[in-house]
Amino acid sequence: MKFLIVNGPNINMLGIREPDIYGTLTYEGLLEYLKGEAARLGCEVEFFQSNSEGELVTAIQKALGRVDGIVINPAAYTHTSVAILDALKAVSIPAVEVHISDVDSREAFRQISYAGLACKHTIKGQGFDGYRQAMVWLKAHCS
Repeated sequence: MKFLIVNGPNINMLGIREPDIYGTLTYEGLLEYLKGEAARLGCEVEFFQSNSEGELVTAIQKALGRVDGIVINPAAYTHTSVAILDALKAVSIPAVEVHISDVDSREAFRQISYAGLACKHTIKGQGFDGYRQAMVWLKAHCS
């Protein structure tokens, strides 16, 4: 199986951005961790991160016919982007939404997830392990 892991705005700032919420591991550290976990699961993985909504939509569209599942952390676009929702619906690739923090215990506006409406499963508040859990879920439910 091959997965595309998509990360939205400010995820590239991990390790610097609000370490009390997101921890001190960098984005590069996250990628290395996920490469290892994917190998342990016997899966291929590719990564895409952007601070631009349109680039995220394009990456999702380009995944059509190339990957078996999408792990997506839309970050701030979770709560605002109908475009990302529509892209996920258009490609119909099984997707799992991931949030490093427990968005349910944060600000009220973070309770709304447009992207999540097109996802088969959501994992919140599990830190970086949430991405691994998403790959495990996809492997179990989409093979």
